[in-house]
Amino acid sequence: MRFHRVDVFLVFLLCLNWTWAQEKNGGYDESKFTEETDEQSEINENRQKNTSPDIWTELKELRDMVIKQEVDLSYILESRLSSSETEVKELKRENAGKSLFKHEYELRSLKYHTNINLRDRIKASENKSTLLEARLSSSETEVEELKRENAERPKVAFSFGLTDAGTTGPLNTDITLKFTKVFTNFGQAYNPNTGIFTAPIRGVYYFRFSAINNNVNAALGVQVYLNGKRVSWNYDRDSTSSGRITNAFVFQLEKGDVVYLVLPGGHEIYDDVHNRNTFSGFLLFPV
Repeated sequence: MRFHRVDVFLVFLLCLNWTWAQEKNGGYDESKFTEETDEQSEINENRQKNTSPDIWTELKELRDMVIKQEVDLSYILESRLSSSETEVKELKRENAGKSLFKHEYELRSLKYHTNINLRDRIKASENKSTLLEARLSSSETEVEELKRENAERPKVAFSFGLTDAGTTGPLNTDITLKFTKVFTNFGQAYNPNTGIFTAPIRGVYYFRFSAINNNVNAALGVQVYLNGKRVSWNYDRDSTSSGRITNAFVFQLEKGDVVYLVLPGGHEIYDDVHNRNTFSGFLLFPV
C-alpha cells in the first residue's frame, strides 16, 4: 500500500514537470516567432521565474505531507496490529483460564457425585450386611435350638428278626410274637424279651411287619394290637405254596402306649437264618 502511493506521487511529479516544461517551451517559441515587445517578454520571463519556484515548493510540501502521512499511517497500523495481537493473546489466555476452570469444575462435580454414589452404595452394603448378620444370627439361634431339641428328643427306631428256630405253632391259644434277632434298637423302646414296643414320648410312629409260612397244610396269621386292643387281623393260606403277609401302620401314640404282634391259636409261622419274618418301627415326629 505504501509503495503504491509513492508510485502515484512520482507519476504526479512527472506530470507537473512535463507541464512546466511545456509552458517554458511555449513561452520561448512565442518570444521567438511572434513580435512582442521586450517588455512583454520580460514580464513573461519573470512570471515563469516566479511560478516555477512556487510549484516546486508546493510539490515538496505535498511530498513531505504524503511521506508524513505514510509514516503516521504506518505507525498507527503497527500500533493497532500490536494492540490486536495483545488482545488476541489476552483472549486466548482468558479462554484457556475459562477452559481450565470449566474442566476443574467438571472434575470436582464428577468427584462429588462419584463420592455420593460410593457413599450410598457403601451405606446400602452396610445395611445389607447388617440384615444378613441379623438373619445369620437368627439362623444360628434356630440351629442351636434344633440341635438342643434333637439332643433332648429320644431317638426311637427298631428292627428285629423273629427266630432261627424254624416253625412256631400251631398252638391252642394266642401268643405274643417275640422278635429276638436285633438289627437296630435306638432308644430301647422295643423289648425282645416281651415282644412289646412301648412309646417313650408322645408322637407319631410308623410300624411295619412281614411274615411267612412254608407249610401248605397250615394257615398263616398275624394280629396287630395297640394297648391290648386288636387293630388288624392278617391271614393267608395257600394249598399250593407258602403263605405270605406284609402290612404297615402309622399310629399317634401317647407316652407309654404299647404295640405288639400276636400269633393266633391254630396258626403257625416259619423263620430261619434268612430272616423271613421281621418287625420294624420308628418315631416320625413328636407331637
